[in-house]
Amino acid sequence: MKTTLEQWQVLRAIVEEGGFAQAAEKLHRSQSAVSYAVARLQEQLGVALLRQEGRRMRLTVEGEVLLREAGELLRQADSLERRAGSLRRGWEPELKVAMDSLLPVEVVLAACGDFAGHCRETRLRLHEVVMSGADDALYQGDAALAVAGRVPQGFLGDWLLDAEFIACAAPGHRLHALGGELDDEKLRGEVQVVLRDTRIRQPRDEGWLGARQRWTVSQPETGIAMVEAGLAFGWLARHRIRRQLAEGSLKPLPLKSGAVRKASLYLVLAEPSSAGPACLYLADALRRAAADWRSGCAQ
Repeated sequence: MKTTLEQWQVLRAIVEEGGFAQAAEKLHRSQSAVSYAVARLQEQLGVALLRQEGRRMRLTVEGEVLLREAGELLRQADSLERRAGSLRRGWEPELKVAMDSLLPVEVVLAACGDFAGHCRETRLRLHEVVMSGADDALYQGDAALAVAGRVPQGFLGDWLLDAEFIACAAPGHRLHALGGELDDEKLRGEVQVVLRDTRIRQPRDEGWLGARQRWTVSQPETGIAMVEAGLAFGWLARHRIRRQLAEGSLKPLPLKSGAVRKASLYLVLAEPSSAGPACLYLADALRRAAADWRSGCAQ
């Protein structure tokens, strides 16, 4: 075999990071070593793999085809090395988890409490993400386990729970003063607060986004506070605003349609076959905690 996995790994890093210097920093290698590895790879294959586009390096058509096929080999090699490490170490020294911010805090605390009593030697690193932010963590190998709003392509996942979103505004908001059922046209003239997707590549929008003026926030608590202050309306997760609904500081909007929508959360293991015991235990703890939460909501 003329080429090596290391050469393909270097090429992938250049494309993902956008240049030789950035790839060298990511791989902890010198820029000259990175440049040589790719130059040698292109020489061995006899085709150009990269082209300059502005300040970024992009794949040629041939490069896209070849890296796509090499990517599967790299993933298999990464999985094999992680599996060997898991067998050698037993319990993982550290467990990285990407957790959708929609997951109720009661579920998080119950699962982490369960985990703490059984996996004392494993450090837990929880990274809170929004919408498709978990996709990035899984694709980039930054999480062994994720709670995500969807199962990314190429992965398998288990359903955990459904969360309801309710169209709300403060009682004094002018939408409530209009009286009767509200249609899209009446909503369009008001400020809508929406949550920013934390995914870097190809972030997605969800739900109704028809308002001419939208305020985008990165934290759910900020959006709730804005709606509660009468600055905007929005679809808010019911389990986050139970107190405000009970106290009357937030009031559901009487929409003709779409007043309530649901979003699902899924448990996804990055590498089920090579997952360590700590990862598997936390996955089970999350399943148990989610089941308890669902039972509590049903009562």
